[in-house]
Amino acid sequence: MACAGIFLGGLTDPTPQLAHAIRLLLEYTETPYEDKLYSCGEAPNYDKSQWINEKEKLGLDFPNLPYFIDGPTKLTQSNAILRYIARKHNMCGETEEEILRVDMLENQIMDFRMSLVMVCYNPDFEKLKPGYLEQLPGKLKLFSNFLGDRKWFAGEKLTFVDFLMFDVLEQNRIFEPKCLEPFKNLKDFMDRFGVSGGTPRSPLGGSGMVGGSLTLRVCPQALEKVAAYMKSSRFQKMPINNKMAKWGNKKL
Repeated sequence: MACAGIFLGGLTDPTPQLAHAIRLLLEYTETPYEDKLYSCGEAPNYDKSQWINEKEKLGLDFPNLPYFIDGPTKLTQSNAILRYIARKHNMCGETEEEILRVDMLENQIMDFRMSLVMVCYNPDFEKLKPGYLEQLPGKLKLFSNFLGDRKWFAGEKLTFVDFLMFDVLEQNRIFEPKCLEPFKNLKDFMDRFGVSGGTPRSPLGGSGMVGGSLTLRVCPQALEKVAAYMKSSRFQKMPINNKMAKWGNKKL
């Protein structure tokens, strides 16, 4: 692959899961980029040869998806990619308190993300789903308390962890559309960020799906570039997960 320009590599069809927050940050910072997408085959083999045949040819230290190439800079690991972009735009926190909040939340969000991932890819999804929904309010309450009356999670200025938080909260809102109802500050955060979800109407696909297709609405105070991207034909709300997942594995 030529190293002129900025390339974001990821899976096509599935999985905005790890690349989605990166795309949102690229759109917000008006950074031109090109998506390089790799197909995953259908069941039962889920052929990944498109990616496997190219992964060792890109000069990546740790070949993985998503990857990010910006001239001579070649990165994998989604949070490392987010931090690289954020540093260019002073979006990693400025004061010591902001930096500490960013560092802690970045890792807490990953734990939260993985708790849903582990349920979605488990063959016993139907058995595990009620337990996940039972503990979800407690996890959301912790994030609500952490946000408090701040505008953004680090303080008054937007940082890259807000993009991560928006992404994971939106996934959970698709999974359980009413999950944010008890937490006004989290709902307000979502409104400030971009496009909010509406009422679920049809199944999302996969076994035992929760939620449905969502009508998107732009909030007046939304981040302009993010909202524009999420209303464009380039944006796909679903699928969230890869084809072998038991939930979030189909297009709307």
